[in-house]
Amino acid sequence: MSHIEIRPIAVDLDGTLIRTDLLVECVSQFLIQHPLQFFRIFIWLLRGKIVLKTELAKRLQLDTSALPYNAELLNWLRIEKLAGRRLILATASHYILAEQVAQHLDLFDEVLASKGDTNLKSTAKAQALVDRFGEGGFEYVGNDVPDLQVWIKAHTAHVVDASARLLSRARAQGKIGQVFNSSVPSKQIAMLKAMRLHQWMKNLLVFVPLMAAHQYADIQRDMSALMGFVVFCLTASSVYLLNDLVDVQDDRHHARKRNRPFASGALGLITGWVAWPVLLLVAIVLSVLFMPLLFSISLGIYFLLTVAYSLQLKQLAVVDVLTLAALYTLRIIAGAAAIDVAMSFWLLLFSMFIFLSLALIKRYSELKVARDAGKTGVLRGRGYEPDDLELVSSLGGSAGFIAVLVLALYIQDGQAAHLYATPQFIWLACPVMLFWISRAWLIAHRGRMHDDPIVFALKDKVSWGIGAFMIGVLVVARVLS
Repeated sequence: MSHIEIRPIAVDLDGTLIRTDLLVECVSQFLIQHPLQFFRIFIWLLRGKIVLKTELAKRLQLDTSALPYNAELLNWLRIEKLAGRRLILATASHYILAEQVAQHLDLFDEVLASKGDTNLKSTAKAQALVDRFGEGGFEYVGNDVPDLQVWIKAHTAHVVDASARLLSRARAQGKIGQVFNSSVPSKQIAMLKAMRLHQWMKNLLVFVPLMAAHQYADIQRDMSALMGFVVFCLTASSVYLLNDLVDVQDDRHHARKRNRPFASGALGLITGWVAWPVLLLVAIVLSVLFMPLLFSISLGIYFLLTVAYSLQLKQLAVVDVLTLAALYTLRIIAGAAAIDVAMSFWLLLFSMFIFLSLALIKRYSELKVARDAGKTGVLRGRGYEPDDLELVSSLGGSAGFIAVLVLALYIQDGQAAHLYATPQFIWLACPVMLFWISRAWLIAHRGRMHDDPIVFALKDKVSWGIGAFMIGVLVVARVLS
């Protein structure tokens, strides 16, 4: 075996072997688990970065099995390992965490990491490797500017997901070996995906009171409703970012959610912790400056309830779906506040039951996937077991049919007679609603409801047709006497 073949390969961890940073992962997890102790992070950091790493490593247990590993790099390292190469995990992350990663992968012969008073980064890492293997006696895999100091001491530089400028600098100072380029989306695209712009369609509920009160010809109220929509979209995206940060550990164990930007490493956690408060602040400023006080109060309740859902309520069976139904209804309440019209009792009642049914469809679909996969016990991050499937189905179907009953009772109410010339035409909407709800549950029962039911409806041609029919019925009831 030649000298080149037995030369050891040192591998960076953060941003190289994994598409995230363990220090940021620890800070994020600490903030989630101990939000009232956030100040301790700054106190530790003032004492030095190595102190921060040590304190967090001692207090937290990361799930190393679900970290977003670079699969292409791992496959190459396994091949090199089989060829007789000695592999060294060389990282600025704390030794406790680096050891956990090494034990999980069962790939590395040695771990060099930060501990004691040493933050093993850049020149410190380069010196440690030179002391261990001699200058030019090792190869190094890295991804960032600090790795230039290590590459210059290495025999060969292997580069992972580096910019063209960094790759050029690495080429200029030594021999380039493997170059790994992952097919991850740009940061901008990843951020837009994390903000879930497609979910903004849910905030169209803000316009429901405007339409239900037949105030759509009032330009001032139209503009108020539009501003309410914008504010809710910014707030919702803020909450989606926060929710994904809180859920990142659970999402990495989910077959589909593991591809979300934060869970997959396409977007850094620190970006999320900066972006969500900024979006929320912009929404608050717009609400305070341009919207009625009651709208701002509704928005505040919506945000607090959503945060409570993300942190705790989603783990409580039944409470979670009631909370989701309440969040949809709050959009309608805020819409009424935005245009200063009285909230309809019938609209509130219909909203709670129809959105409770849709929330239960969402849970039913998750439980069906879990039961089909043979899982038992309480689902991770949820308060349900696969055996709850039939009960959830029963509750959800009942809630949907009650919503139609509420619509039918509304037709006989004096408020309907005041708003519609011939409210009896609205009866045509009842069987159509019964069909739509029954069809949605049938699709879920067959395991084909892969999206949030609201998102599914927005993609479903039949749902669009039913929506157009419903609007047509209301228009006829309004104008035809």
